Order: sequence, then structure tokens, then C-alpha cells
Amino acid sequence: MASTSIHRTPSSAGNRRKFTMSVWCKKHSSSQMNFLGAGGSGDQNHIQFENDRFQIRHYAGSNDIIVNTKALLRDTSAWYHLVCSVDTTQSTASNRVKLYINGELAELNDTTYPSQNYDWNFNDAEIHYIGRRMHSNAYLFDGVMSHFHWIDGTAYDASPFGSTDSTTGQWKINIEPSVTYGTNGFFLFKDNAALTDQSGNSNNFTLSAGTLNKTEDTPDNVFNTLNRVAANQFTLSNGDTTATVSGQSFVRTFITNTIAPESGKWYWESKLITSGGSDRTSLGICSTEENVGLGDTIPQNELSIATGYSRIRFTENGSTTEADSFYTVPSANDIFMYALDLDNTKFYFGVNGNWWNYNSSQTGGDPTSGSGYVTNSTNIIKGFMSAFIRVQAGAAATTFTNSFNFGNGFFGTTAVSSAGTNASGLGIFEYDVPTGYTALCTKGLNE
Repeated sequence: MASTSIHRTPSSAGNRRKFTMSVWCKKHSSSQMNFLGAGGSGDQNHIQFENDRFQIRHYAGSNDIIVNTKALLRDTSAWYHLVCSVDTTQSTASNRVKLYINGELAELNDTTYPSQNYDWNFNDAEIHYIGRRMHSNAYLFDGVMSHFHWIDGTAYDASPFGSTDSTTGQWKINIEPSVTYGTNGFFLFKDNAALTDQSGNSNNFTLSAGTLNKTEDTPDNVFNTLNRVAANQFTLSNGDTTATVSGQSFVRTFITNTIAPESGKWYWESKLITSGGSDRTSLGICSTEENVGLGDTIPQNELSIATGYSRIRFTENGSTTEADSFYTVPSANDIFMYALDLDNTKFYFGVNGNWWNYNSSQTGGDPTSGSGYVTNSTNIIKGFMSAFIRVQAGAAATTFTNSFNFGNGFFGTTAVSSAGTNASGLGIFEYDVPTGYTALCTKGLNE
């Protein structure tokens, strides 16, 4: 929703003293961003992220009401469940606003509470925005939202909306909470990107700006992304699925991903947006045991394809072998296919629907039958880091951009043109997923 916002104006006022917001979200940056706002330019109510803190505030030239969390929510690969529960009828100030993170009552940082029986702008008969500030199209929500519940007239804690998994101990979503929504309550983004209220109230929203896209990445099935912690000199965008690096000064810099299993069969894709015009930009995998987070480190073990010259690289214990003139030189908008068989230590490359056969330097590889794979004797694939990107010393001073599709069905903001078959049912890809392979996601890990 980085450039998207939606709005609704209630036809009549509801309860302005008691309400609850519950939402699952995956944030893509640390900028200020709004979940819900109501009011005008000089009288604003916001529930938002600011400086990585979850907060509610009333702003009228300054923050005369502000309650926010001590916790800094910085993980861009994780889904957070956030609940803001408000009841200003309470005589004790600290009971008037409660914030929850993943089922736990949050320790607070700033605590300027509303006065008793304070009437917020929320639930008043005035415009309410999701995804932006009130008086201007700014502080847009940069991330993904799911299961957005707004409750008019009841201050709930987190328990109706989730529960602790008895096996993993993790907080998990309740997709059918037993709650009373009240007059202006609504439920959005249950299983799609529609603006239709699914609470039964018919409190539908209208698109204000941008577009809404359905994501396969959800609170109960988290998909792999590029790892912002190990981004180094790359700029990440589009939910940490697009990486860009520019200039000759970027020497041997790397970026890896967030899910790195040690067994199973996995498939993903990437689109070459700009190649940089050099064989010193590479895509592939390397070992998790290596410190690839440092910009001047060369992986001692890697399997990759150079995007400027169409050559496959082995690096084993620091010694590199290359296969030149392999298939065709990639160009902008080519889509790479990757199939990684960790059970049999085999790795496959393809482009635009054709699998390469490494052993004969031509097309005709087949991850299903096991032909045309790349591997090496030390089994470096075990404990891999996929979505490995390298820009080496001497790369041309141009821009290198690559967008990954780990199953969300998009390259950046562009949907796949015609989804291929996928027997696992997990993820949406441009091309057919080889039989026995699946997407890098939490459900895939648990199959």
C-alpha cells in the first residue's frame, strides 16, 4: 500500500469513547505511516507507526494525546499483530488506552492519556482514511495489511483475534473472531484486496489513491523475501522483493534472503530489470555458513549465473570454475527460474520457460527428472542462502536491478502475465513449478 489509501465517511456517529482496531501487518520501511486516521487538518486522530513505534495520538498543533510502545518494531520480514484498545470512560488513565503486540500487552514509552470520557474523532460522521494521514496524501502505509478489524463500542484485548500455538509458542491468527462490530465497525482484507466490508455491516470503503493488490504472503503463510538486515549497499523496495545497486564503487556486495531451509525442493523466479551490462553481477546461492553480509567478502562456496555474459560459476573452497557462452546473454525483462533440490544437492537454472542443461551447454534440463543440474563435491548447497546477488569489483557504473517472485505472483508491482501450474498450491509463478517443488514459505516448510 505504499502509494495507496482508502476512505469511508460514516453516515452517523457511533461510540467515540470505546473502540478497537486489530490488524496484521508487514511493514516495508521505518518511515511514519498510518493505519487509520480521522479528523481535520488542525484536529487529527491517528493510529500509526512513527519511528518504529506503534501509537495512537491526537494532534492539534502538537501531540496533546499520545500513547506509544516502548518496543521498536523494525523487522520488515515479519508479520505483526497489533491491537489498539480504547475506553475513555475508565476512571484510571492507564486503562483508557491499551496497545498489544502479538498478543502481549505492550510496555509503553509515551503516555499522555486522554481525559475521562474524551470523545475521539474516530467513529464520528466524518471521513476516515486507511493508509494515509488526514489532511494530506502523506505518511502512506508502506507495507501490507491483512484482517483489518474496526470495532465500534467495545474495547477488546488481543485474545479474540489470535491465540498462542501450543506447539510452537507463536502467536497465530484467528480468522473468524467472535466480536460485535457495532454501528461503524468493519472487517477488511480477510482473503482478498476488495474494499467490501466482511463484518456484515456493509461499511464498504472507496479507493482514494493507488491500487490494491492481493498478496499470497499472509499472517498464516509467510513467504520468503530479501533480507533487509543483510542489504548492505542495496536499496530494497516492493516489500523487500526488489534490489537495486548502482555505481562502480560497490565492490563485492551481497544480499541474501530470509528463509534458508536445509532440506526439501524449492522453486522461485526473478526478473532482470536492468543488468548493469557486466558479467560481474551474479544471481544464485551460497552457503549460510559464510559471512556474506560484509561488502568486501567473496563467498568461498557459491553457485551462480553471471547476468551480463551468460556464464555459470562454481566457487568451491575459494576456487572458481566457469562455463562460458551458456545459452544466451540475458537481457532486460528476462525471467530467471531457479529450482533447488536440497535432498539430492542439485541446482537448476532456467530463463523464460526453458531449463538449461549445464552438462551439455544447451536447453533441455529438467528438475523433475534430474537432468541438467549444477552441483559440486563438497555439498555446499546444504544450508544455502538463496536469492544471493553479487556485484563484484569492476562492475560497470550503471544500475543493476532485480525483482524476485518467491510466490507472491508479482515482479515488483507487476503481476505475472499468465500463471503457470503449481501442484503444491503454494504461491503464484510465471512458469510451471517442477513436480515435487514448492515455494519458499512457512507452509512449504511444514509440508
